[in-house]
Amino acid sequence: MGNVEWGGALPPLSIEYAGERHDVPSVPGFSIGRAGDLVIDDNPHLHRRFLMIRAEQGMWWIHNVGSHLTATVCDRERTLQAALAPGGRMPVLADILDVIFTAGRTVYDLTLVTRSHGVGAADETEVGVGEATAGRVSLNHAQRLLLLVLAEGVLLGTSGPGDIPTSTAAAKRLGWTVPAFTRRLDNLCLKLERAGARGLRAGAGRVSTHRRLRLVEYAITTRLVSRADLVLLEQHTRTRSST
Repeated sequence: MGNVEWGGALPPLSIEYAGERHDVPSVPGFSIGRAGDLVIDDNPHLHRRFLMIRAEQGMWWIHNVGSHLTATVCDRERTLQAALAPGGRMPVLADILDVIFTAGRTVYDLTLVTRSHGVGAADETEVGVGEATAGRVSLNHAQRLLLLVLAEGVLLGTSGPGDIPTSTAAAKRLGWTVPAFTRRLDNLCLKLERAGARGLRAGAGRVSTHRRLRLVEYAITTRLVSRADLVLLEQHTRTRSST
């Protein structure tokens, strides 16, 4: 895990949500919700102010100031994973933390980034892909689930590239709305394009009709996801069926 070692100086903290980055001031704090400093959605099931990020005692803290929603906070390696219940708080103890929560039928995810990490920027490791060299990118939990639900059949060898699920079928499998799935798909494709992926757009800014196929090919070729990662999709499915 990329533990934060600040050495007494409070590092900058930003939040990435829906492809945009928001810098967090150390005072008086930064609220997230239906009507917060970061407006997530007009979903009536979402608190007006759900989460609060602020600096206390020389550290960044995340507070759940809502009354009935719980957020899951985890690092990229899943060595840190905690449920942040209403009234709870926890320090930001990793350079990159994913925050995932559900309001009604909609799943939301955002990312807290401290220090100089750039979410969506290419890592140092590079993998050749056809005519392009693409950097390995850092995926949040929702983006990994999206790739896995599209690539599942290919990873298992039970179907070919021509049998990749439609957006509607994939959204239903994950328990997301189609607009939420499409938004996350758009953001993921943009992130991968910035890292060097090709074929996700048809030119002149138009979306490729084959981008789900190209996305699966790219993810498997660059080892963004593997068959071993399918356990995350199974866990997600089990959690949905038990609630």
